[in-house]
Amino acid sequence: MRALQDGLSHLRTSRIKARKSTLINCASAKSKLTTPKKVLRTVFGYDRFRGHQEETINHVIQGGDAFVLMPTGGGKSLCFQIPAMLRHGVGIVVSPLIALMQDQVMALTELGVRAAFLNSTLSAEESWDVKRQMLAGDLDLLYIAPERLVMHSTMELLSDVDIALFAIDEAHCVSQWGHDFREEYLQLSILHERFPNVPRIALTATADAQTRSEIVERLNLGGARITIAGFDRPNIRYRIALKDNPKRQLLKFISDEHPKDSGIVYCLSRKKTEEVASWLSDRGWTALPYHAGLDSDIRRTNQERFLREDGIIIVATIAFGMGIDKPDVRFVAHLDLPKSIEAYYQETGRAGRDGLPADAWMTYGMIDVAIHSQLIDSSDADEDHKRLEHRRLSTLLGLCETASCRRQVLLKYFGDESGPCNNCDTCLNPVATWDGTLAARKAIYLVNATGQRFGTVHLIDVMLGKDTERVKSFEHDTLSAFGRGQELTEREWASVFRQLVARGYLAVDMEHFGSIKVTATGYQVLQGNGDIHLRKDPAPVRKHKKSAAEILASAGSSDSTSARIFSTLRALRTEIAKTTGVPPYVIFHDATLLAMAEDRPSTLDEMGLISGVGERKIEKYGDVFLKAIAESLT
Repeated sequence: MRALQDGLSHLRTSRIKARKSTLINCASAKSKLTTPKKVLRTVFGYDRFRGHQEETINHVIQGGDAFVLMPTGGGKSLCFQIPAMLRHGVGIVVSPLIALMQDQVMALTELGVRAAFLNSTLSAEESWDVKRQMLAGDLDLLYIAPERLVMHSTMELLSDVDIALFAIDEAHCVSQWGHDFREEYLQLSILHERFPNVPRIALTATADAQTRSEIVERLNLGGARITIAGFDRPNIRYRIALKDNPKRQLLKFISDEHPKDSGIVYCLSRKKTEEVASWLSDRGWTALPYHAGLDSDIRRTNQERFLREDGIIIVATIAFGMGIDKPDVRFVAHLDLPKSIEAYYQETGRAGRDGLPADAWMTYGMIDVAIHSQLIDSSDADEDHKRLEHRRLSTLLGLCETASCRRQVLLKYFGDESGPCNNCDTCLNPVATWDGTLAARKAIYLVNATGQRFGTVHLIDVMLGKDTERVKSFEHDTLSAFGRGQELTEREWASVFRQLVARGYLAVDMEHFGSIKVTATGYQVLQGNGDIHLRKDPAPVRKHKKSAAEILASAGSSDSTSARIFSTLRALRTEIAKTTGVPPYVIFHDATLLAMAEDRPSTLDEMGLISGVGERKIEKYGDVFLKAIAESLT
């Protein structure tokens, strides 16, 4: 170790003496990449920028700070990768997860970009080699975890390095009451203090107005250019159903619609992830658990299999997924309600990063609301934050109970507008509404008459006039409300109570074991103020299967030859991935293979015109994929 330290110290001294020479060499190495558009085409294989990418990239290249909010799959990474490749020095990327930084460095290296990472997986010799490359000006991008970045030794090292920029990825981690909060992110304001002339760019896919404000404040980005792209992910189909044997509902969904696809299933507890993974495995699926309580080697192995193999299902808590770059996740399923719309949007955003059709599917019930309410009330947060979290939970329940387009509700939460999407369950199977004013008043009256100390099961028994022991023991069979609700079924009354909670007329009181209480707005209903229209719970959504041929059709082709070529190219990609030890999508995304299957290039020049095929990919894989296409056509 002493030898390594001495070597690093010697390198630092040499580095200072040779700074001018290094700058000349660095400028020469980057001179071939003259413009952002040239980098985009030759390195990444794309013809044009999307949305606000180009303006943001140019702003950072010129030395400005930026805050970028783009949906998952919207191309956030290019906003710092390209400036780092064009500015003098190394771009320092703050990344919260080891797996994420390794994945991104692997993908960049495949493209010929000089990238590396510093984290705990490296040996002392490997860490020294990365630092040597950085001090010598041989890196364009260095990925590093926030806790390592803010160490004194790292700050001293960076003081001897020409830094192109600081990129703070997954910047929502700075939000102290967000579901991905990382305490180390609060210390990142030091970057502006220690390196005031180095541009900083903070990026996230998920942040409501309050979280955005918190990011700007905590990272001292008050003067930054703020770019907020649209939140819409039109390729994702949103579907939400009431819990009715959720494991069997999940099995039917996967069997009918995604029998060979990769997907993520989110559960609220660690125990449930293991139970569901085992249950799916027993029925023939390759399902692997993932949660923070598992041995680190098991977590790493399961995540690597998910990234590198096709058809793997990960059953996980929210410990899994932040920044996962796997583009061909065809579905994200929630067996339990997340804690907020923000969490739901981020987790479902891991589906369909390649732009091809994907599903966000969820089951929910009042038990989910009760559990989350209890978690909020028992947290160490102050009362203001508890009220905020309760509002966020109620807003998510409102999304579940809406009779209108789910995408409209989702986007409106983030301040975005859209018309009906025709790609969610409420658009494809419109939900009927009914005048529930009288039913709502009956329900609220009963909650109040029973002292606001009982849950929905007992209240519905009273409403339906059931002579249960519990009803009789509290003498609720003597109430005027007893048996006054027989015009609705038990299931329909459950829907009434659920919707009244979602709209804020009733609330779940976890201090009294999940009992229902009346809110201030609920009392206004009792006084006869306003009409209430409720949704009728819809029938199950019809079966919907997606095959490779259908995905091709949705991309503009229903040619069976194209489907056959696509299947051949996917098999070839898998074979190469196993041989080279990289995830299949690092070689080519599904969307790129689809374009090959449709365009059927016969020369390397034609291959180079396909989106996602850069110069390095042509050099490494062009001939073998051209041969596979040609053989598929004979």
